[in-house]
Amino acid sequence: MDIEERLELVKSVGEEIITLEELRTLLETKDHPVAYDGFEPSGISNIAFGVFRPLLLESLVKAGIRFKLYLADWFAWINKKLGGDFEKIKLCGEYFIEVWKAAGVDFNSVEIVWASDIVKSSEYWKTVIQVAKLTTVSRAERALSIMGRKKGELKEVAQYFYPMMQVTDIFMLGADICQLGLDQRRANMLAREVGPKLGYWKPVVVSHHMIMGLQGVKEPEGFDDNKQIDIMISSKMSKSKPESGIFVHDSRETIFKKILSAYCPEKVVENNPVLDWTKHIIFRKFKSLRVERPSKYGGPIEFYSYDELESAYARGMLHPLDLKNAVADALDKIIDPIRKHFEEDSRARMLYNALREVEISR
Repeated sequence: MDIEERLELVKSVGEEIITLEELRTLLETKDHPVAYDGFEPSGISNIAFGVFRPLLLESLVKAGIRFKLYLADWFAWINKKLGGDFEKIKLCGEYFIEVWKAAGVDFNSVEIVWASDIVKSSEYWKTVIQVAKLTTVSRAERALSIMGRKKGELKEVAQYFYPMMQVTDIFMLGADICQLGLDQRRANMLAREVGPKLGYWKPVVVSHHMIMGLQGVKEPEGFDDNKQIDIMISSKMSKSKPESGIFVHDSRETIFKKILSAYCPEKVVENNPVLDWTKHIIFRKFKSLRVERPSKYGGPIEFYSYDELESAYARGMLHPLDLKNAVADALDKIIDPIRKHFEEDSRARMLYNALREVEISR
């Protein structure tokens, strides 16, 4: 595969790339650059985590990227996820691994790394302090968006360590590329600024799209100074907001019920979550989307690209109900192997049931 093909694969993942020129140089000089994304073990997996993320990984692996999936258990602890109970957080991390396994993540090219392993190094904490010495308090507060927190919600000194640790992770993991969501942009930009000052490198930032929640656009909540990014963060599907998404354990009936109630106004393309999922999940997974409908409404129709489908929807040639049914059916097909893994594999089932008990008890 030549450089242009590899570059196009990475570009297909990145909604924002800083910078494209640096990415090209990286691919020209390294056959297998290292990229990472970090995840707080924080609850039952939705499709943004369990379906969309593995699909992006597939493209990156094809491009020759060596990927590190970072289980940020210490970060979940600082951020008080799962009640701040470290044992429950570790349990959730093991569950995450089973989700990735069920979703078909290629563990020959993807490595699992736990935060609790790398924080044991004195070099790690030395770097955390060095990063902190180059970061103002106001900038640390502005970085709250990476924690899903707004200004004024910082209550513990420990939370100030969060962005410093996230920046340190990049260098301890040897990551050439920060391949996280747009909501993690602040930490990545801080890493680009302080890295060279500390004798490290300036990582390339490839930020992926944030899948919209079922309710559509939400009012900005003050996560970020960039209003467009703030809207994306406020409107994204979130495990902490179960009503905003579909989970990898949802039944076919539940999937249809949720999709049929989703925000999806007729002929409206912008900020339409059903179209968003179609573009970023279904057409990344499948080559086409078949819409079944009665002959009196035009009969079955098959779309071979998202642009073709969007155009038909905008012109009123595709009704919201027909789109929703097709999307629900496609999502059910994608999720089915994950559901079956957790039904048939005893360890996976044990982890899922234990995590459900944790969430119910909360």
